Amino acid sequence: MISKFYEINKYKNKLKLYLFYGDNEGLKLETIQSNFENFNKENTYKYNEKDIIANKEIFFNNVYSKSFFEDKKLVLISDVTDKFLNLVEDISESDLSEIIIILLSKKLEKRSKIRGFFEKSKNGLCVPFYEDSVQTLITIAQKFLTENKINFSQENLNLIIERSQGDRINLKNELEKIKNLSQSRKNISFGDVLKLTNLNENYSVSELVDNCLCQNKRKTLNILNENIPSPEDNILVLKTFLFKLKRLRKLAISLDENNNMEKVISSFKPPIFWKDKDIIKKQLKIWKLNDIQEFIIKISNLESLIKKNPLLSNQITNNMILENFENSNI
Repeated sequence: MISKFYEINKYKNKLKLYLFYGDNEGLKLETIQSNFENFNKENTYKYNEKDIIANKEIFFNNVYSKSFFEDKKLVLISDVTDKFLNLVEDISESDLSEIIIILLSKKLEKRSKIRGFFEKSKNGLCVPFYEDSVQTLITIAQKFLTENKINFSQENLNLIIERSQGDRINLKNELEKIKNLSQSRKNISFGDVLKLTNLNENYSVSELVDNCLCQNKRKTLNILNENIPSPEDNILVLKTFLFKLKRLRKLAISLDENNNMEKVISSFKPPIFWKDKDIIKKQLKIWKLNDIQEFIIKISNLESLIKKNPLLSNQITNNMILENFENSNI
């Protein structure tokens, strides 16, 4: 069966097997927390597809074993692909009366076998989690600000939406910083927000990404050489690339429809900051739509690779950036 994320409450007492797929990790987490709130760390078990396939017997013994101290279990399985299909078929036929199993996957195409299995299944629920639109993020921010009685200008709101890189988890973290500041300061300035949302003073992620997309090789290499980012920093770099590339893709599509760069940039929502307009103009002159699409696909596959190989995160990120210059046909 197929369902929207906000309809899961109708099924949670009937179904025990779920597939959550899509790029919106923040919304997946919120959905799990709000619909399965009676589960805690003690009765929640987290696995990865690769580990389960390598140790099937251990997985089934752990999941199906009864405990005097547990009456229910929540099992979360991440990075699920079509390789897991045979196991899902076995699981769906087993007794899940005391177990809820949620499979977590990135984007799955329509031809995906595991997605097709869940969409046709009467015992499982398939739930897509699409990326948040800018308007959705603005609504989340406005609701938070209203509930906490925080005065916030439109300029500040636009900045915090941009700094969240399209991720509602980042957005909520930044909003919590704003909330803490508001307790000691009635009026929050643009400069205050700028300082609060500057994720790393010594490592300007946005500057790195902008220089790379502008094909400023020397400046890009200087930033890489002057900083030793953590695996978390490198994931932030990838998310920033994705955010800026997806914005660039929307602008490029609009530019194809309306061959007026000034108008396309000035009418973009959320508004582009004046200091970024020249940078974006340069990027639009450099990048063609097909090149942007290919770069987005390439970067989308790297986050899970970094999480699996954190010690290689710098090498993975640096290679991706350097390949952008070496393979550039733009």
